[in-house]
Amino acid sequence: FGKPKVDLMLRDFPRALMAVAEVTTYGAEKYCASGWVYVPQALDRYSEAKARHMMKGHLNETDEESGFLHAAHEAWNCLAVLELKLREKETNHERDTNSEG
Repeated sequence: FGKPKVDLMLRDFPRALMAVAEVTTYGAEKYCASGWVYVPQALDRYSEAKARHMMKGHLNETDEESGFLHAAHEAWNCLAVLELKLREKETNHERDTNSEG
């Protein structure tokens, strides 16, 4: 397994990534840029939001408030959950590494 081929992701999913970028921009303008990281109980809240958008997407394709697809909101929440889990794993690894030395 070599280096990640980021160019493949960008080339293969431009519409999906743009849709998530639009949701990101919408959230940054509604709240603040990168403020999502500091939300209390963020992991639980984004997991719940992901599930809500998944369910609502089966009822109505488009989010009434933002006008974007529920699938784009769902994908954003998936990325937020993944990012938080990876950051936590990285922090735990660094803490374990520092305590060993």
